[in-house]
Amino acid sequence: MQTAGIHHITAFVGNAQTNVDFYAGLLGLRLVKKTVNFDEPELYHFYFGNETGSPGTIMTFFPYEGGPRGRVGGGQVGVTTFAVPAGALPFWEARLRKFAVPFERVERFGETYVRFRDPDGLQLELVEREAGKPSRWAFGGVPADKAIKGFGGAVLFSMAPELTMRELEHILGMERIGEDKGLVRFRAPGEIGNLIDVDTTVTDRGRGGCGTIHHIAWRAKDGEEQERWRERVAKAGFQPTPIVDRNYFTSVYFRERGGILFEIATDPPGFLRDEPFETLGEKLMLPPWFEPYREQIVRALPPFEIRVLKEGRT
Repeated sequence: MQTAGIHHITAFVGNAQTNVDFYAGLLGLRLVKKTVNFDEPELYHFYFGNETGSPGTIMTFFPYEGGPRGRVGGGQVGVTTFAVPAGALPFWEARLRKFAVPFERVERFGETYVRFRDPDGLQLELVEREAGKPSRWAFGGVPADKAIKGFGGAVLFSMAPELTMRELEHILGMERIGEDKGLVRFRAPGEIGNLIDVDTTVTDRGRGGCGTIHHIAWRAKDGEEQERWRERVAKAGFQPTPIVDRNYFTSVYFRERGGILFEIATDPPGFLRDEPFETLGEKLMLPPWFEPYREQIVRALPPFEIRVLKEGRT
């Protein structure tokens, strides 16, 4: 069994409007679903991605105004990588300058990455990749031919790197393909979100909270394959959760031995199951079990808007 790569990555952030302004207004991603945290419905759950939120493109957030700050460290995704079309990095460097976002260029595995932070301190980077379906979404001054395709991969910070690497290879079925500058690279067979780097430095445990990644999810083709993944994880000595319905996919969670929370999520049914393509992300969508409480849920959530920022209009 081999996962195709990243399904989604989920983070804790602070202010909802700030989060939307950065990921939609600056990065040009589409807010494909506005819902709530199914475990804490007083909090939003935002899903950003390409035009439909395809698996491998989805960055999700739990905005928690006034929530405690986290500390990036072991047991977390340390860096989230987005893939852009070949030749697009100069456009993105100019855009980051226009929005006054500091960045630096870093090199690894023969590739150039533009690295920067979001307003909550999450470390992000952009890399040019030929592979992967282009996005068809254009917004806020980001044309479709320069738009983020989805994930390029991620850098994992582990409290036990050797064990984390063994799990990527022998449980998730990734191929170890190289080592550079203290990082070991693994490849999954997908075309997007398929290159994972593990920092071989043993990292002190991080602390969850705003500005940190909560979990990384890996792709399962469907529910039947997900059942087999769950059995595989259990046989390897982990304690996977029961399958959980997340409305747009189903999920199984387990914590790998380096401390990182892994999820295995199904590709279907996707975000078009309850909204048409044209209006994805415009309405607050609730799962059926929360609909009777819509009014009180809405009252507890802060207002925000998807908007073109002034820097994106010039």
